[in-house]
Amino acid sequence: MTPGTAARALPELTDPGRGRGLAELVRRRYLLRLLVRRELRARYQGSVLGLGWSYVRPAVAFSVYFLVVGVVLRMNRNMEDFAVFLFSGMVLVNFFTDTLHSATRAVRGNAPLIRKIYLPREMFPVASGLVSAVHFIPGLIILSCGAVVTGWRPSFTAVGAALLGFAIVAVLGMALGLLCAAYNVFYRDFEQVVDVLNIVFTWSVPMIYPWTLVRDTMPGWVLDLYLANPLAIAVSLFQRCFWFPGTDGTFDFPPALARDGLIALAVAVILLAVTARVFNHKQKRFAEEL
Repeated sequence: MTPGTAARALPELTDPGRGRGLAELVRRRYLLRLLVRRELRARYQGSVLGLGWSYVRPAVAFSVYFLVVGVVLRMNRNMEDFAVFLFSGMVLVNFFTDTLHSATRAVRGNAPLIRKIYLPREMFPVASGLVSAVHFIPGLIILSCGAVVTGWRPSFTAVGAALLGFAIVAVLGMALGLLCAAYNVFYRDFEQVVDVLNIVFTWSVPMIYPWTLVRDTMPGWVLDLYLANPLAIAVSLFQRCFWFPGTDGTFDFPPALARDGLIALAVAVILLAVTARVFNHKQKRFAEEL
């Protein structure tokens, strides 16, 4: 083999502090699987129920909200099948907040590993997002069973709405998670900011109340701002799938819901591309900051 041929056969050398972004995770997906398994084991190590807590937490949260909002505030009398309406939004919002919460802490939480070896830093927030998706499944099972009891039957329209809503939340959660994970390395206040924002997110979507309440009580510009929230669109899509088919069919969803859902997904994808570049730029200083 000639020297020129040997040089061409060698892989390209790259700066160990610089990766190829999210595309690198496809090539090293075996490492991603290991990180997901490691985080799942660490989260439930020494736990009696283990993954069963993924069923207990949403069930308790739903019970509290339903008792206070549905029974005490009598929303159950004003909304048909309010339990399904509430829970169809709750499982999606919990998935988003859990993704954002865990992704924000992912890089700093793996500081010992990052200081020792190099591997794509994007793996840590992405692995946390995948763990959140695993925890989303029990809530989805409970929701599906409750919807079937109230008369829900699957259809292409309903399933398409649910998939679109899930895609919006998953992409948006990972986009914001990457951004917050990067800046949390330099400014620890980001953990507190995310905790506060998660409270705001819970009340900024039509989960506890219908969007028509905003339409009927707020100025037009507030409604426009409310409906521009991708999370509000995603929750409405999930309710369109699991709650609406079991009702009398008279509820008015936001106009052009499918179109706005596709726009929200496109915006989330663009935001993911931008935050991935920001993360890739900031990760060069992760080791020295940690």
